[in-house]
Amino acid sequence: MSKTFSIKRRVEFRETDTAGIVHFSNFFAYMEQAEHELLRHVGMGVICEIDGQPISFPRVNAECNYRLAIRFEDVIDIRVSVKRIGSKSITYGFAFQLDGNAVADGTITVVCCKFEHGKKPVAIKTPQRFIDAITPWLESNAG
Repeated sequence: MSKTFSIKRRVEFRETDTAGIVHFSNFFAYMEQAEHELLRHVGMGVICEIDGQPISFPRVNAECNYRLAIRFEDVIDIRVSVKRIGSKSITYGFAFQLDGNAVADGTITVVCCKFEHGKKPVAIKTPQRFIDAITPWLESNAG
């Protein structure tokens, strides 16, 4: 059975535009923050070392669909799930809510890469330990 990881976040003044509405670009930062919180929760990170190998997960795709404006001081709920686990990539899903109302939803796809100082990142198979850590959040209808 899949789980959903959730964080709450208060909108800061600096994230709003002159109309007092959160600027659309901030949703991408919110998604990244929620992803990082999930990975910390499972003892991993977007930069980590597994089996002596330094790896990271650069973004290769990100999208967001907006439904409701949010404003300074609103407290939003951001829910994270894992939509897909590929051999080298992971797609996370995000759902934003304010007082139970859908605000936005989005996805971020990342690729597992080996990093060595001074060298170009190389995509590698995602380590099983990382997959095992995030699998509880894999959507049951994913496939």
